[in-house]
Amino acid sequence: MGARVLVAEDDEKQAELARRYLEREGHQVVVVHDGRSALDLIRGDPPDLLVLDLMMPKVDGWDVCRVLRRESDLPVLMLTARSTEDDLLLGLDLGADDYMTKPYSPRELVARVRTLLRRRRAPDEPDPVLRVGGLAVDPVRHEVTRDGRLVGCTPGEFQLLRVMCEHPGRVFTREQLLGHLHGFDRYITNRTVDVHVMNLRKKIEADPRRPAYLTTVYGVGYKITCPGPGTGGSRHGA
Repeated sequence: MGARVLVAEDDEKQAELARRYLEREGHQVVVVHDGRSALDLIRGDPPDLLVLDLMMPKVDGWDVCRVLRRESDLPVLMLTARSTEDDLLLGLDLGADDYMTKPYSPRELVARVRTLLRRRRAPDEPDPVLRVGGLAVDPVRHEVTRDGRLVGCTPGEFQLLRVMCEHPGRVFTREQLLGHLHGFDRYITNRTVDVHVMNLRKKIEADPRRPAYLTTVYGVGYKITCPGPGTGGSRHGA
């Protein structure tokens, strides 16, 4: 089944090209040409995914993403003509789930949208809740809680946390985590994972500078651990 996709792009030719390819995939596509219109539409009738250009009038894509992440975990695919690593990391830090640099292939855009939507949708068979100490990840409700308190995560952060909580204690390299997040691509570096880890630590750790759950294995990567004696992580039904 197709999804409802909002394309926020001020270049009318680019927007029309994205619309045509996404509609061929079976999606229902709405196009707006400025950031304010994008926010108004999302607040009134939320889509399933946002394709967001950064350089737009009224409200730019950076601010749209910043505001959106305070209100929603809607998947966001950023589009930009700026291709520096700092731009990429800033976009991910603001909560974008994927990032494409112009000029891009419309077929790749469709593939990226397909991947983000697949992560977003709950599976037909409910997965059990993943528990590691006081941390709980619910793949069906797409929720994370820490000691019963709801933690807001972007889809990318959720996927990273879910993968590691499925294997508590296992060390994941950055390359392995990238494969679960965005796959390998020339615009993404190992620092992408570091940005997600930094943001997750702010959300799930009592002291992000001394992480108890999401720990670093120096020279290797990251793992999820259960802090404190007698609180070993386990996997239970919801």
